[in-house]
Amino acid sequence: MLCVSLVTIHAANFEIVNNCPYTVWAAASPGGGMRLERGQTWNLWVNAGTSMARIWGRTGCNFDGSGHGRCQTGDCTGGLNCQGWGVPPNTLAEFALNQYANQDFYDISLVDGFNIPMDFYPLNGGCHKLSCTADINGQCPNELRAPGGCNNPCTVYKTNEYCCTNGQGSCGPTYFSRFFKDRCRDSYSYPQDDPTSTFTCPAGSNYKVVFCPLGQPHIQMPDDISNLKKSLKFVGGNMY
Repeated sequence: MLCVSLVTIHAANFEIVNNCPYTVWAAASPGGGMRLERGQTWNLWVNAGTSMARIWGRTGCNFDGSGHGRCQTGDCTGGLNCQGWGVPPNTLAEFALNQYANQDFYDISLVDGFNIPMDFYPLNGGCHKLSCTADINGQCPNELRAPGGCNNPCTVYKTNEYCCTNGQGSCGPTYFSRFFKDRCRDSYSYPQDDPTSTFTCPAGSNYKVVFCPLGQPHIQMPDDISNLKKSLKFVGGNMY
């Protein structure tokens, strides 16, 4: 009983690091927000049992002395200290702590689009490291382009085909979701992408989130959008 009790009350530490060659205003729900210059770290403690949590980076922000302002990507309620979720597009590190079978669940999600390359991984060394460092902004399809980022098609079209609003099994991979998946294979590319995108680690683990893990905004991928279009046959947005 003592061991179970210790796991139950354990708060996880999230080490959030900015490696980008520009300022990132880190945000967390729950947790708030913090300005990070290149090389700076924010250590965030999250209570056991927390679910539906996320960490992301905001770019192009301008805040006044009281912390009020706006960001080009990832803005949340117009404040430095986030009280809600960010406005797409933004790359997300999502997690739920101490859940079923004493496991943490974690993922990188592009369901809200992409703005900053990201690594997200447990620090115990025995669990899967997630990474999304491709040049998604540079290769973003014209239909999804946004200032400072690349939208997910659900944000743009708001249909069941892309948002899965009609429930489990009502949607599948599309040309646009494949664009994201081919570049970040471990990441959620559409809302029902669970089988290849959700990972677990024992409860009590600590985590690290790194913006621009390679020290630059992205790396170039050998394939570009035109080559992807040539290699896929798609009808009405659905991939076949």
